[in-house]
Amino acid sequence: MDLPVAVSVLLIVAGVWNFVVWPQFLRRVLKDPRARDEAGKATTFLTVHLVLVAVSLTLGLATGIVGIAALL
Repeated sequence: MDLPVAVSVLLIVAGVWNFVVWPQFLRRVLKDPRARDEAGKATTFLTVHLVLVAVSLTLGLATGIVGIAALL
């Protein structure tokens, strides 16, 4: 893969950023009272946010891998 070094570094930073931000966001969502109903079951609020975090972490991983591959 032939990308400029600056673009490769930007992709790596973007991938790392996802792994810094989204787990903290997930911890806040899990503590939110809207995450569970009275019976303790996961609500739609929690499910939607879990999907959002999973997709974002997957994209962050892919972005970081592309950035690293471009440097090698």
